[in-house]
Amino acid sequence: MNLRTKIVALAVAPLVVALVLVALAVRHQERELARREQALFEQAAMAQHRNELRSYVELALSTVRPLYDSGADDEAARAEALRRLSALDYGDNGYFFVYDLQGRALMHSRQPELVGQDLWELRDQAGRFTIQDLIGRAKAGGGYVEYQWRKPSSAQTAPKLGYVIALPRWNWMVGTGLYLDDIHGVMQTLDRQMNSNVSATMLWIAGIAALGIGVVSAGGLALNLSEHRVAEAKLRLLARQVVQSQEDERGHLARELHDGTSQTLVSAKLLIESAVDALEREQQPAPPALGRALGRLNDTLAEVRRISHRLRPALLDTLGLPAALERLGAEFGEEGGAAVAVTVQGEARELPEDVKTALFRVTQEALTNVRKHSRARQVRIGLAFDQRNLRLEIRDDGTGFDVEGTQLDPKRGIGLRNMRERIAAIGGQLSIRSSAGDGTRISAAVPMHRLEAA
Repeated sequence: MNLRTKIVALAVAPLVVALVLVALAVRHQERELARREQALFEQAAMAQHRNELRSYVELALSTVRPLYDSGADDEAARAEALRRLSALDYGDNGYFFVYDLQGRALMHSRQPELVGQDLWELRDQAGRFTIQDLIGRAKAGGGYVEYQWRKPSSAQTAPKLGYVIALPRWNWMVGTGLYLDDIHGVMQTLDRQMNSNVSATMLWIAGIAALGIGVVSAGGLALNLSEHRVAEAKLRLLARQVVQSQEDERGHLARELHDGTSQTLVSAKLLIESAVDALEREQQPAPPALGRALGRLNDTLAEVRRISHRLRPALLDTLGLPAALERLGAEFGEEGGAAVAVTVQGEARELPEDVKTALFRVTQEALTNVRKHSRARQVRIGLAFDQRNLRLEIRDDGTGFDVEGTQLDPKRGIGLRNMRERIAAIGGQLSIRSSAGDGTRISAAVPMHRLEAA
């Protein structure tokens, strides 16, 4: 460790430790303060709601108190009392309800379908008996109950604070309630504000730490000799040049392997295969050396292609995906494969590197399978740009194969699995259909949002 590093480390370490401790302390204090504010707000809001509910119920009782205090117990008096209560409401979600003490709904202005129903066994989402709790509180002299109920304005279940009292002579429970989701909303807003304040404070502390570290580092750098600074600058420049040179060389090597060596090996392979076929047609045994040479040539060609593709498909960088597919199809035909027709529909656009690489690889794999297995005479490659998707389709008129059986066999279908993995990695979908009469069709679709250039 050189002198500069030691000085910087000795100066920065205590500063960083101190700022971390300050940040932790500030974070703890802000959270504690936010929790206290939330608790105070909740207490104040609940107290206000309780007072409101009590006032609402007393106001409602004042409208039916003359009928109740008159001693009348006939149906007409009770019906008139229910009519008066049903006419009372406040706000979008404020209303009164009446149940008998056995749990049967007698009046509900916002949910008239409940009237006449026995709701004694009604439970909320937590499994609590809602009506039983309300009636129990009313019998105990009246009071407040928190429960869950459907909110008229949104038709969604929400927490509610209710206040109920009993009219024993009429066997009634009368009550009303206020929904608490507004309090919960404010609590969530306060929590978000608290998190935002904590994040802002942490950013300020991080900025101060960065500034302090920068000042200390600058002081440490000032202690170095000018030759040392020049040497380090040259070393950094050399490192960047080496990295860039490596990247350039990888691209150059991939192009050389793909455009030169690979084509030469394919030509030699086709010549050897033609020679073997000619000898077999003339009923002459092929020399064993030809078979061994063909096997080694196949291995060499596979290795060259693997290295080239792993480094970088040069066609994508120079021509783009549509032109690269056309070039790939032309090369496939020149190498002795089936005739390939490439069509492009829609307005071509620049694609992200991962998208065009994946589609190019899928096409390569499909053409490899055509050469090896399908004995097709014609292959159609279609690339379509529309408003929702980029679609790639490869069709051949070959012998076809059992798609499901190939995918289930762990020793077969490696290329098909690679295709699916490549398309899935870019957020697309791949479908494969094959039959003896119609050949094979491979379709890939990539959503439009993945086509935004990186």
